[in-house]
Amino acid sequence: MKISTKGRYGLTIMIALAKKHGDGPISLRSIAKDYHLSEHYLEQLIAPLRNAMYVKSVRGAYGGYMLTTDPKEVTAGDIIRVLEGPISPVEVVEDEEPAKRDLWIKIRDAVKEVLDSTTLDDLANYEETDDLEDYMFYI
Repeated sequence: MKISTKGRYGLTIMIALAKKHGDGPISLRSIAKDYHLSEHYLEQLIAPLRNAMYVKSVRGAYGGYMLTTDPKEVTAGDIIRVLEGPISPVEVVEDEEPAKRDLWIKIRDAVKEVLDSTTLDDLANYEETDDLEDYMFYI
């Protein structure tokens, strides 16, 4: 499974809205400018997110978009599924060799676990560290 720009940029929109959650509506123009993205493309991506009721639009001079729920309640998996469809590396075919079928299922489940355990709040408040002591490397 390859996540396209739809999923990547859609997640960018949602993270930007999560960072400003509670501050009022944010325009797509400001998100496009801040992240160097096409405003026109973001307009295409916001519609499915609005239809899925993750965002709502506010009209007017100070209008824009805002999250409908707390960023802690929405996962990256939720957003990717709305924009990309089901999370699966391949179509699992019943008559495929059992070993290969099980491999695809394990990969799918691992990806789902990461996406479904990562909230918008996690992504909005992520801080990069250079502390490699948290990692164990084996050769």
